[in-house]
Amino acid sequence: MIQFEKDMISQHRVLFETARAFLLKFDGVIETQKPRITTYSNANGGICHLRTMPNGIDFGFLKGTKMQDKLGLLSGNGKAIRVLSVQAFVPETVDYYVQQAIALNSQ
Repeated sequence: MIQFEKDMISQHRVLFETARAFLLKFDGVIETQKPRITTYSNANGGICHLRTMPNGIDFGFLKGTKMQDKLGLLSGNGKAIRVLSVQAFVPETVDYYVQQAIALNSQ
């Protein structure tokens, strides 16, 4: 079973589906269901990945270290990715980070 299928039977399925629909509304964004993760990208490259977790869902921003975090919600200490963990979907919060990720792809 691929991760997307696991996400769709998770206790956080509704939150995952809400986030997924939100991401797919951005112009040119496509979803790729990989064995271990579901990713979102556009013609300029990867934007983020999305998966259910024990306490909600995680957005993993592929160029997160280059993003501004005025809301102070990103976590991680890797070379590139920063994670936004959410238990409730707040469109304005997710939009703040997704818009930056899309803009970084255009540079």
